[in-house]
Amino acid sequence: MSDTTDTGPVLAADGTPLKRSLRRAIRAQKLRALALIAPLLIFVLVTFIAPIADMLFRSVENQIVSNTLPNTVATLNDWDGTGETLPGDQTFEALFYDMFLAAESKRHTRLGSRLNYEQAGISSMFRTSGRNVDEVGEDQVEALEDLNDAWSDETFWFTMMSGPDDAPKASDIVADQRERLAKLNQSGFGGEVGFAPSQEIADLLPRTVRAYTAFAVFTAIADEDVVAEEEPWEAVKVALIEDLRAGADLSGYQGAGAEELRAAQAGLADQPEIDYKQAFIDMNEDWANLENWKTIKMYAPPFTAGYFLNAIDLQKTPEGFRPRPENEQIYIMLFQRTLFMSLVIMGSCILLGYPVAYLLATLPSRSANLLMILVLLPFWTSLLVRTSAWKVMLQQQGVINDTLVWLGLVNDAGRLVMINNQFGTIVAMTHILLPFMILPMYSVMSTIPQTYVRAARSLGATNWTSFWRVYFPQSVPGIGAGSILVFILAIGYYITPEIVGGTTGTFISNRIAYHISSSLNWGLAAALGSILLFAVLILYWAYDKIVGIDNVKLG
Repeated sequence: MSDTTDTGPVLAADGTPLKRSLRRAIRAQKLRALALIAPLLIFVLVTFIAPIADMLFRSVENQIVSNTLPNTVATLNDWDGTGETLPGDQTFEALFYDMFLAAESKRHTRLGSRLNYEQAGISSMFRTSGRNVDEVGEDQVEALEDLNDAWSDETFWFTMMSGPDDAPKASDIVADQRERLAKLNQSGFGGEVGFAPSQEIADLLPRTVRAYTAFAVFTAIADEDVVAEEEPWEAVKVALIEDLRAGADLSGYQGAGAEELRAAQAGLADQPEIDYKQAFIDMNEDWANLENWKTIKMYAPPFTAGYFLNAIDLQKTPEGFRPRPENEQIYIMLFQRTLFMSLVIMGSCILLGYPVAYLLATLPSRSANLLMILVLLPFWTSLLVRTSAWKVMLQQQGVINDTLVWLGLVNDAGRLVMINNQFGTIVAMTHILLPFMILPMYSVMSTIPQTYVRAARSLGATNWTSFWRVYFPQSVPGIGAGSILVFILAIGYYITPEIVGGTTGTFISNRIAYHISSSLNWGLAAALGSILLFAVLILYWAYDKIVGIDNVKLG
C-alpha cells in the first residue's frame, strides 16, 4: 500500500492559486486591449452608429402632434373620423387651450409645417389661428373685467390661486404642466416656478388652476419673469368663466377672492356661451374641413409609418393605404433611376479602369509610377471644380460641341444635348469615381505573377486564352472591391447630379438633401435614407451570396 500526499492547488510565485492568477492576467490583458481600441470604438459609435440610429428613429417619430395638442388628441379618441361630421364642441374647447399654449411657445407653426406634409393648407391654418387665438371669448373676458378691476390685477390672481401659505398644495398639477411644457418645447424645462396652487382652489376651479399653472410655469421658466407680477393669459380668464358657468359651488369657499368669484358667477350668468367651434372657423374656414381633422387624428400617435409610405409614393387615409396622386409619385422612380445609373457608372468605371489598372500592373515601375500620378491627379482638384468643368465641357456652347462643329461632324443647329440629363451625370460621375475603381484593381493585379501568363503561353495558349483563363480570374477580387466601392459612392452622390443632372439626371440623394436643407421634412428624408440603406444592404447580401465577400481583396 503506497502513501499519497495531497499537495493542494498549484501556486503562483506570489502564493495565489495558479488558475486564479491566470484568469487575472487574461482579464488584465483584455482590459488593456479594450483600452487601446476604445477611442476607435467611441469614434465609430459617435460618428457612425449614433447618426444611423437617429435617422432610423426620425423616420418613424411623430410626437409633435401629441406633445403640442395633448388635450385635443385625447378628445379625438372618441371621434371615429370616418363620418361626415366635425368633432364635437369638447374637442374645439380643448383645441383652444392647447393652441393658446402652443402659440405662446411658438410651436404651433412647427406643428402646422409637420401636418402640411400630409395635407396641404394646414400650415396656414395653424399660423392664422396662433395669431388670433387670444380673441376667443373676448366679449366674455371684457365682461368679467368690467365687473371688478381685480380681474386685471396680477397680484390678486396670484394670491387667489396660491391660497394661504399653510394650505395644502396641488403640487402634482405643477409637475404635470412642467412635463407638458418640456415635451412641447422638446427640451429640459427645469428651474423654480415659485408657485403652487392650493388644493382647495384646484378642487373648486379645475380648468382655471390648470390654465394658470401652465401660465405660471411658462412665465417663470421660459420668460424668466415673476409670476405674481404678470397678468394671466386670456386663456386663464376664459377657463375661469367656464368653471363659473359649469356651476362651481362657491357657497363654502372663504379663501382669497371669494366675494369676487361669487359676484363674477352671478354677473356672467346672462353672458352667452363661448362657441369654440365657430370661433375657430371664423379664424380660418379650413377648421371646417373634415380632411384636416382626419389628418390630425391619423397622425396623433407618437409613431407613424407615414414617412415610409410617402417614400414609396403611398399615403395613409382613414380607409387604409392608397397611392398618392400621379403627379406626386416621384420617389420610386428616383430609387429606380439611382440604382440603374449607379450600375451604369460602375460598369463604365470597370470598362475604362480595367485597361488602365492592367497597364499599371504590367509596366516597369518607373513608367507605372508616372502613370499612377496621372490617376491620382484628380484627387488634388476640388470635386466642385471638376464637376463645374464638365458643365463647361458638355454644354451646347461648350468645348466638345464646338470641336464637333469645327470637325464638321455636327452642324451648328444640331449641337448635342449632353448636359442636364442622365448622360451628363454618367459622364461626370464616371470621371470622378474612376480612380476608386482603378486603385483596388491595380492593388490586386500587382500581386499576380506574370510568370503564370508566360507559362500558359509556353504551353500553347494564345494571348487571349492566357489572359481570359489565367489572368482575368485572378483579377476578379479587385473588380469586386472596386465595384462595391464605386457603387456605394455613386448612390450617395448629390453634388454632381445636382449640377449636371438637370431634372432627369438627379438621384434620390438630391431629394434627401432637399428635404434636409430646404423643406425641413427630416422625417421623410430619414425614411428615404433608411430605404436606401436597406437597399444597399440587400444588394451587399446578394453580392455576398453570388460572388462571396471573402473573394473581395484590396491586394
